[in-house]
Amino acid sequence: MTISQQSRRQFLQGMAAAGAAGVLLPSTNRALGYESPNERPVFATIGLRNQGWGITNKSFKFADFAALADVDENVLGENIEKAEKAQKKKPDAYKDYRKVLDRKDIDAVMIATPDHWHTKISVEAMYAGKDVYCEKPLTLTIDEGKLIEKVVKETGRVFQVGTMQRSESGQRFLQAVALVKNGRIGTVKKVTCGIGGMEASPVIPAVAVPQGLDYDFWLGPAAEVPYRALPEMRQGYGGGVPLYSNCHYSFRNWHEYSGGKLTDWGAHHVDIACWALGATETGPSRIAPLEYTLPVEYKDGYPVVNDQYNTATKFKIQVDMPNDVEMIITSEGDNGILFEGTEGRFFVNRGKITGTPVEDLKENPLPEGAIEEVYGGPVSENHTANFIEAMHSRKQPISDVWSHNRMLEICHLSNIAMRLDRELKWDPAKREVIGDDEANTFLARENRKGFEINM
Repeated sequence: MTISQQSRRQFLQGMAAAGAAGVLLPSTNRALGYESPNERPVFATIGLRNQGWGITNKSFKFADFAALADVDENVLGENIEKAEKAQKKKPDAYKDYRKVLDRKDIDAVMIATPDHWHTKISVEAMYAGKDVYCEKPLTLTIDEGKLIEKVVKETGRVFQVGTMQRSESGQRFLQAVALVKNGRIGTVKKVTCGIGGMEASPVIPAVAVPQGLDYDFWLGPAAEVPYRALPEMRQGYGGGVPLYSNCHYSFRNWHEYSGGKLTDWGAHHVDIACWALGATETGPSRIAPLEYTLPVEYKDGYPVVNDQYNTATKFKIQVDMPNDVEMIITSEGDNGILFEGTEGRFFVNRGKITGTPVEDLKENPLPEGAIEEVYGGPVSENHTANFIEAMHSRKQPISDVWSHNRMLEICHLSNIAMRLDRELKWDPAKREVIGDDEANTFLARENRKGFEINM
């Protein structure tokens, strides 16, 4: 279950051989014994419930899927059938994602597992010569983000994070960033990210693992704990799943596997806010939890019980950003982002963009090419198309790991501040909490034995 020193050496030797031969990055795979990306690349998806099928389904137009992998044989079988119907060719099915990475015909993988698996699979995929599209939030901890950055740089792989608001949603978020960058609200003073709250849960009992689910493999890097679920079912998330559980869709409600709303919707809206503020290469100086509710008791930053959801249900967090901008991340109000400046304000979410600066566009439109300037060129048809364009150009795509990790640090630090019940001061250059050794212990997490990442 680890990346061996040998596999890492083999990859780097292949990189060196390709460079010595004057081979461009698209053909680096050939030096390693892999096929280089085709005009229509070959993909595989790892993790198929919920967003996994979503990103796969919108990618059939651009790529052929040779394999799908999931630890739940029921979900795997269902999605194999849907993929065969969509592309008129049946992909191969695997429970173990490592068999996907062994395939020499696969150019890239799309990763949509629970968050606690993202880093291990991403790193192994890059060393296996694959480009990577990984769902947000990219990491479970801040140090995982640093590791992924290191491996992207070392391997030269293209890596797209699934913050698709940068490419999709009718370009509303691109228009929002362009409005700010073109001074349509003057100097930005405050930005509020409304991301909704989480529900608390009743006590969730330990029960038998459902047939077909390899629960131990699902846990993977996380600590070994009993499977928990109540019989009430939730529909519409890749089939019926327990409404309350410590697995399936509800993994987002547990710090062991995710970060609640802060790393779910926060990973979307904080990303756009930082992009508009020009803060994609730096970070905050202070994170203060003004108001919040944790559904269970915490001691020294850890929940004292393990039979209920444990991520914050309500919160209001103040973040001091560069240039004296105040960011508020809140569970209250409409889902979306409110930008406020010295000369106006406007609101944007996936369904609308409203406010006087938007209305003024009828008489005073943005300069020609303003949206393309924000995007770095013509806007791609969707987030997958942007990824594939980057695979061919060998330039990092619109949602690169560096800008993503910078904004995700805000989300991770917000959770740490609530868990420890205190504000945190952050050094964005050293990427560590200032004067708080205990808080810094939350920047990393040890993987379960047998599921480590060896470098």
